[in-house]
This record gives sequence, structure tokens and C-alpha cells, in this order.
Amino acid sequence: MTDCLIEERPEPGVLLLKINRPEARNALNTEVRIALAEALRRAEADHDVRAVVIAGDTTSFAAGADITVVAEETPMGMHRLAFHKLWQVVADFPKPVLAAVNGYALGGGCELALHADIIIAGEGAQFGLPEVKLGIMPGAGGTQRLVRAVGKYRAFRLLMTGDIIDAETAADWGLVSELAADDEVLETAVKMAVKIARLPPIALEHIKETVLLGADLPLQSAIALERKSYHMLFDTADQKEGMSAFLDKRKPHFRGE
Repeated sequence: MTDCLIEERPEPGVLLLKINRPEARNALNTEVRIALAEALRRAEADHDVRAVVIAGDTTSFAAGADITVVAEETPMGMHRLAFHKLWQVVADFPKPVLAAVNGYALGGGCELALHADIIIAGEGAQFGLPEVKLGIMPGAGGTQRLVRAVGKYRAFRLLMTGDIIDAETAADWGLVSELAADDEVLETAVKMAVKIARLPPIALEHIKETVLLGADLPLQSAIALERKSYHMLFDTADQKEGMSAFLDKRKPHFRGE
């Protein structure tokens, strides 16, 4: 744990990662990026972690990258910073990830939210990729994940103007999974994470993998991937438990086996 990233276990099975740079609206500096990647590496190996919630504070999820870190960098300097390797840890994390978004989710902060599987946003949340206003462009998957989330024309509107949209518009566009009152965002996200954490983790991992990989495959290949993953789950103890519990009319107890 570092001062810039607070780790909590609010409920069994749930890891809460809170970006903690309020003086910079939780802008993503090198320290935050490294801390987040390291926390996720630990969480991947921790059998007790079944879902992760990433949050900021009540005013900002993350207001972008910390420009003071990169303003004077050269192309090779950016390459040596290797931020792409830290982002890849987030992208490759196999367990469910929820983003609890209050306030600003801009630039790198919006890209971080786009890495999540579920986004819970406060009614006062704001989303945008304003990098073009700084003479650059998104560099952590924003051009690709945003298109996949909201479609080409809405994505171009944000990418080419640098405009910021409110939470209601983001929800209407399909960028947000659920809206909540600003003071209920974190509670809503944790409750959903608890619900997910009680479900079979191997099945959840296969669902996440199939959705993300299948999106870039031809339909028949994606369906084949789905079918193979579906069949594989019949070799798990959780499948036997889930179906036995259904037939016995009792609540299942999933152990991740």
C-alpha cells in the first residue's frame, strides 16, 4: 500500500482500490500507475479477492494523466516510461472490475474507467478524452475502447472536440452501467461487487475472457470460443454445486473450484 492508492476490504471477496491524490484531482502520475498495477497483480494471485472496485473520491475519479510528468518528454522518453506495460496489467486482470466514478473521469481517468467491466457513475460525473486540446491523443486505449463502447460517431465527437459529457449522456450512450446519486456511488459499486463475489469465480473469469476476446473475433470464431468455455465449466466443482443447489432449492456455496 502507498499513500497514493488506498487498499481496503469493505466486504468479503471485495478489494477496494481508492486513488488518493486529492490535491491533483487524482491525476494519474507514475506512482499511482505503478501502485495500481502492483495491487492488481497481488489481487490476481489472492484467492480471497473475487471482485475489485476502483474509485477516486467524491470530487474526482481521476482527472487525467499528470501532465507535469510528461510535458517535456521525448518519444523515447515516453517509451522508457513504459506506461503501456502498467496499463496492460489492468487490461489483463482476469477478475471482475468495477469503476465507481464520481466527478471527473477525463483523459487517462476515462481510459481507466473504460478498462472496467462495469461502471457505476454518480449523477454529477463527467467523462471525456480532451487530449486533443493538449496537442496529443489518447494513448491508453481510449480511441479503441471508446469506439467499442459507444460507436464510431459518438466516439469521434469526443475525441475530435475534446468535449466533456455528463453522466446522463454517458448512460444514454451506453458508457455507464448504472447511475447512482453522487453520495451513493461507492456504496452501490461495493454492493454490486459483493453480489458478483458470491458467484462462481471461474465462471466469471471465463465470461470476462470470452466477452473481451470475442469482441475482436469473427462471429463464428467468437461463438466457438464461447462454446469451448461453456463446456470447460462442466469440469468445475462450482458447476456441480450450482446445479445441485438449484435442484435442491437451496442457496449455492461457490468455492472457486
